[in-house]
Amino acid sequence: MTTFITILHVLISLFIIGMVLLQSGKGAEMGASFGGGGGSQSVFGAGGGGNFMTKLTTAAAIIFMLTSLTLAYFSGHMPASSIMSGKQAQKPAPVAPAAPAPVVPAAPAK
Repeated sequence: MTTFITILHVLISLFIIGMVLLQSGKGAEMGASFGGGGGSQSVFGAGGGGNFMTKLTTAAAIIFMLTSLTLAYFSGHMPASSIMSGKQAQKPAPVAPAAPAPVVPAAPAK
C-alpha cells in the first residue's frame, strides 16, 4: 500500500510540475498589450483553457497534499523493525575501571 501511494505521489508531483510549466504567467498579458504578437498565444488559445488548467492543477495539488499526509501517517505508524530481529541481543562485556595513575613526587628545585 505504501509503495502504491509513493508511486502515485511521485507521478502527481511530476504532473504538477508539467502543468505549472505549461501555464502562461500573469506577465504574458502585459507583453501582449505592447504588440508582442506571439507572446499572447498559448497551447490552448488566448483565453481558453485557463480555467480548465487551473482546476486541473488545483485538483492535482489536493491529491499531492493528501498523499503527503498519508505517507507521513504511515511512516509514523510502521512497526519497529530491525535487521537484527532474528538474532539474540548480546550484552557488551563489562569494562573494568582503570587503575589510578601513580603519583610521582616533583623533583626538588635547585
